[in-house]
Amino acid sequence: MTPAASPAALPRCDRPVLVTGAAGFVGSHLCERLIERGHTVIALDDFSTGHADHLKALRRHTRLQFVRHDIAQPLPEGLPACGAIFNLACPASPAHYQRHPVATMLTSTVGTWRLLELARGSGAVFLQASTSEVYGDPQVHPQHESYWGHANPIGPRSCYDEGKRAAEALCYAYQREHGLSVRVARLFNCYGPRLRPGDGRVVSNFIVQALAGRPLTVYGDGRQTRSFCYVSDTVRALLALMDSDWSQPVNIGNPAEHTVLELADRVRALTGSDSPLVFRPLPADDPVRRRPDIGTARSVLHWRPEVALDEGLALTIEYLRERAEPTLAVLHADWHAAPELVRGRTLQAVNRQD
Repeated sequence: MTPAASPAALPRCDRPVLVTGAAGFVGSHLCERLIERGHTVIALDDFSTGHADHLKALRRHTRLQFVRHDIAQPLPEGLPACGAIFNLACPASPAHYQRHPVATMLTSTVGTWRLLELARGSGAVFLQASTSEVYGDPQVHPQHESYWGHANPIGPRSCYDEGKRAAEALCYAYQREHGLSVRVARLFNCYGPRLRPGDGRVVSNFIVQALAGRPLTVYGDGRQTRSFCYVSDTVRALLALMDSDWSQPVNIGNPAEHTVLELADRVRALTGSDSPLVFRPLPADDPVRRRPDIGTARSVLHWRPEVALDEGLALTIEYLRERAEPTLAVLHADWHAAPELVRGRTLQAVNRQD
């Protein structure tokens, strides 16, 4: 394998760095790290799933310029020539992308194409934030980057799974046809502060339900597995990948594998909750096992996750407790008064265990 480059600086560090999805969960953490490293950052987001508060620490920073924009639309005129582009723009939670499947597909395809054109025009290095969902419901375990996947192209999750697969294909088409320098990061179940209550991800759902004294919703029998990578580890890997000269896909995730039931038990223990579990049917195409083979990341990027699950969950619980307390108080009261009303009104049950 090609050795990783020195982690001293991103490519063309004298130019601004463009981050799309900058007000999102991962994107906002990435922007903070880039600013800490001395880069000038152009941050794009349309706030469809991100939030302005995620960037409030950088709001008055002289090296951050925010542009509200949907990348599926023609890009704003006057964007400066960038040295690096991180494309993190796409709904990542099932509650969001299944609600807007067409927009999700357009973001991953048309939006990625527009950004690749921008990268080609400015000679920028382009990093695509892809996902473990490109492997679908995998028949190979753990999942190595060489695995082509087992995805349903017309199922309820295909807007996200196939959108990300198409985005990867576009990246490598530009590499072959135009010589563009590309990086592809396949992220596995990232979690941490700035997850939003009710976003449909299993970590935030369990925590919010536990804090509100509500039953924790488990889909299927709960024995399906996931691998949870804390956001600081994910961002560190994204920077290492951009710093490197590695152009093939790289799995970024924590190889520690946990069942959904184990996660529920840890959340209840860390929150001090006695919430019971409630079981619902397993959604269509829900992956049974998910665990990354991170051999490439270890050898090429010299990266491995450092934050243990209990430590990361405790930090995430603290964040959600501080920011969701008014909502949680209402939910707790309403749940005991009329649980069916609460179920239909807010923090709706997710339709997959992601």
